[in-house]
Amino acid sequence: MANPSDVFTHVDLRSRENNLHHRTREIDRERLIVRRGQPFSITLQCSRSLSPQHHLEVVLHLGKRDEVVIKVPKERTSGDKWWFYHEQVQDEILLTLHSPADAIIGQYGMEVLISSADGHILQKTDKIGFHLLFNPWCKDDDVHLPDESLLQEYVLNEDGIVYMGEWFDIGRKYWNYGQFEDYVMDICFQVLDNSKDALKNSRMDIVKRSDPVYVSRTLTAMVNSNGDDGVLKGRWDGTYSDGVAPNRWTGSVPILQQWSRSGFKPVKYGQCWVFAGIACTVLRCLGIPTRLITNFSSAHDTDGNLSVDMLMNERMETIGEKDSTWNFHCWVESWMRRDDLPRGNDGWQVLDPTPQELSDGEHCCGPCPVQAIKEGNLGVKYDAPFVFAEVNADVIRWMVTRNGDKEKIKVDHSVVGRNISTKSVYGDIREDVTLQYKYPEGSKKEREVYEKAGRRVSEPTNGITEPAQLELSIKRIKPVFGTDFDVIVEVINKGSRDAVAKLSILAEAVTYTSFCCGECQREAISITVPAHKTHKEVLRLRYDDYGRCVSEHHLMRVKALLEIPGMNRPVFSVVNIPLTMPELLVQVPGKAYLREKVTGYISFTNPLPVPLKGGVFTVEGSGLLSATKVYVDGDVSPGQRVSVKITFSPVRVGVRKLLLDFDSDRLKDVKGVATVIVHKKTGIISFY
Repeated sequence: MANPSDVFTHVDLRSRENNLHHRTREIDRERLIVRRGQPFSITLQCSRSLSPQHHLEVVLHLGKRDEVVIKVPKERTSGDKWWFYHEQVQDEILLTLHSPADAIIGQYGMEVLISSADGHILQKTDKIGFHLLFNPWCKDDDVHLPDESLLQEYVLNEDGIVYMGEWFDIGRKYWNYGQFEDYVMDICFQVLDNSKDALKNSRMDIVKRSDPVYVSRTLTAMVNSNGDDGVLKGRWDGTYSDGVAPNRWTGSVPILQQWSRSGFKPVKYGQCWVFAGIACTVLRCLGIPTRLITNFSSAHDTDGNLSVDMLMNERMETIGEKDSTWNFHCWVESWMRRDDLPRGNDGWQVLDPTPQELSDGEHCCGPCPVQAIKEGNLGVKYDAPFVFAEVNADVIRWMVTRNGDKEKIKVDHSVVGRNISTKSVYGDIREDVTLQYKYPEGSKKEREVYEKAGRRVSEPTNGITEPAQLELSIKRIKPVFGTDFDVIVEVINKGSRDAVAKLSILAEAVTYTSFCCGECQREAISITVPAHKTHKEVLRLRYDDYGRCVSEHHLMRVKALLEIPGMNRPVFSVVNIPLTMPELLVQVPGKAYLREKVTGYISFTNPLPVPLKGGVFTVEGSGLLSATKVYVDGDVSPGQRVSVKITFSPVRVGVRKLLLDFDSDRLKDVKGVATVIVHKKTGIISFY
C-alpha cells in the first residue's frame, strides 16, 4: 500500500506506444524496449501536484550489481548525454527521456526521485526496468543504415535463406532466425553476460557495450563454445549421437533456448551455417543490421601464405590435412561505422563465428571491412588476411611420392571465392555480392590488389608445362540420391600420334569441408587413345556401394589421374558430384487467423531402395509454432508414401514461413517449406 505522503502512486511505461514507435513491438508488447538516440515517454500517476520547491531527478542503473550508475540531467548539456524533461498535466507527470545515439545497450533500471530544495530525497520509485537496443534508424548511431527496405530485411525479417551446395549447383536451406520470439532478446543479453570479458570485469564490459564493434566481436566468440561457455559446439566428423546433427536444425531459437535452459552448457552440434544463423539472430535482435553470406569454394589458409596447399599420395588419397577448400562456407556481415579505422572502411563488416583460427587468442573472426578485402588492405583489424584468403587464395595441388618427394602437379588461380551469395531484400531470391569482395577476375585492378596484398600475380610454374598431347576431364552430372549412376571420364588426344597412358579413377564420399568419409570405388586401367580421338571411361556408382559411406552432406568426389610414359608430371582432374535430395510436400489449406487453430499436412515418399527407420519430422516457424517433433510409426518401405498432420495456432500476423525437416537412419536433411499468411479477424481491435 502506498504511503499517504507519496506523490507517485503508479507508473505507466506506455510500452505498447513506445515499442511501436521504436520498432520493437514484435519483441514484446508489455515490457518497455526502446532504441538509443530516440526519445521515449512514461507517465507517473500522482496523488497531488509537485510544488515549485520539489525537484525531479532520474537515475539509471546498469548491471546486476549496479556496476554503472548514470545521473540524468534535466536539461540537454550536449548531444552525447542522457537528458530528460517533464510536464505535469493535472494528476499525471509525463516524463520524456532522451538517450544518446552512443548509449550503452542493455537492461536498465530507472529510478525517479523527488527531492526537496535542500537535496533531501522525499520519495523515489522502485527500479523501473527497460531495455535499450542499437538504433539503425537513427542517423547518429554507428549502425545507421539509411534505406528502409534494407532495414526491413536486415533487422526486422525473421525468415532467412542459407545458400549451400556447389558454386555450379547452388541449393538453399530456409532458416528461422526468430529474433522476435519470446525471450530471445533476454537470451541475447545472456550471451553477452557470459563472455570472458564480462565475467572478468563486468563494469568494463558494460561500458564497452556502446560500441557495435566490441559487441559484434564478443558475440562472434560466444556463438561457438571453443574456449568459453558459448552457445554451440561444432562437430564435423559425422558422429552426433549425443546431440543433434547440424543438418537437423531449421532455426536459431531452439538452440538459444536450450543453451539458456541448461545453465549455459554448449548445445551439440553445429557447422558453419548454424553458427552464422545464430549470429544473425542475435545481431538483428540487438539492432545491428546483419545478413548471412555464403562463399562458395571457400579457402581455409592456415599458414597465411595466401595459398591452399593440397597434398595427396600416389593413390590420390588426401594427406596432411592442414589447408583446405570448403565447397561453401557461411559467415555474416553486419553494417556499422568504423571510427576505429581509416576512412573508407564503413559499411558491411565480415563476422565469422565458426571456430577456425585464433584471433587475439580467441576463436572469433572480425569485424573486418568488406571494402578492405576488396582493396587488399590487409593491415586493418580484424583478421583481414584470413578473410582475404578465403575469397582469393590460390589452390596448389601436390603429389607426395613413396620416398617423400613433393611435386607440384596443378595450380588454380581462380577457383576460390565464387558466387558469394546472400538473400535478396526483394524476396526469396539469391543476390550475388562477389564484386563487393573482389574485382572482376583477370582485371587490371584485381592484379593491383593482389600485389598490394602480397600475393604474386603470376605463380612460377617450377617447370610445370601442360602436356601437349593428352587432356583429362570429368563430366559433371546431377544424380538422385538412392539411385545408381555413371561417371564419365574423358581423355582427349590432341596429338598426331596414338598415346598410351595409365588412367586411375577414385570415387569417394566427402563432407562439404572436403573431409573424406570413405572410398566408394576405385579403378586403374591402361588405355590407348588414337590420335585426335577421345577415350571415354565409365565408372558405375551403385547405391549399395556409396550409400554405406556417404556423409550427411550427400556429396561425392571423383578424382582422375593420368600417368603418361615419358612425362614427369601426371595430369590430374577432380570434380564434386552433389546428390539430389527429395523435398517434403507441405499443404496448409484455408485461411490462417491469429490465435485460431490451423491444420497442415506433410507428405513424403521414400526414394531409397531400402526401408527407413526412426523417421522424425521437425516443424517450426517464427510466429507460428516453436520447434515440434512428429514421429513416424514404424518403418517406411521403399517407395512408400507417409503423411502426417500438424496443428498450430499462430501468435503473430503477417507473412510467415513454416519450415520442415525429415530425418531417419538412412536418409537425412530432407527439407520442406510453406508460406502461411496470418490474418486478423476483422472487427477486432488489436495492437498486432
